[in-house]
Amino acid sequence: MARMASTMVALGTPAPDFALPDTDGKLVTRDAFADAPALLVLFLCNHCPFVKHVAAELAAIGRDYRDSGVAIVAINANDPSAYPEDSPERMKVEKERVGYPFPYLFDASQEVARAFGAVCTPDVFLYDADRRLYYRGQLDDSRPGNGLPVTGRDLREALDAALNGLPEPEEQRPSIGCSIKWRSVS
Repeated sequence: MARMASTMVALGTPAPDFALPDTDGKLVTRDAFADAPALLVLFLCNHCPFVKHVAAELAAIGRDYRDSGVAIVAINANDPSAYPEDSPERMKVEKERVGYPFPYLFDASQEVARAFGAVCTPDVFLYDADRRLYYRGQLDDSRPGNGLPVTGRDLREALDAALNGLPEPEEQRPSIGCSIKWRSVS
């Protein structure tokens, strides 16, 4: 399994705009969450073993932070012609199977992933109330096969700090995952 690290976009970078369809075809925009105290954007897909490894914890984070007002969206930017398991139809099945309580959006053009600087799955971007990048990096130290439990510790600590108005975490370690499957340009 090929590993790729997130690019660690500069903290303070503004959240890119997006308007993408969810698994029911409803358009979801960044501005729909304007009043949320934080915005968590997760780049995921269905087939990646790194995402499969943490999917239940991501769903738990969605449930655990629902009442805090944190807005959470997941975005799949993979090319479904090369990876049919990542098609919008299969995304709907995966959302229900895992129990993601947040919108799962499809970035058909891959422009949104590029605007965020996303390069792998999972790739995590947490923005503060002013929509400035507050945390980017790993969910926790667990990886497929390393024997460490999936706890979501790093992301949960960042979410709690953001919600309490604390400075961004000093230590931010890159996420590790599968590369986003970019369309070939012809």
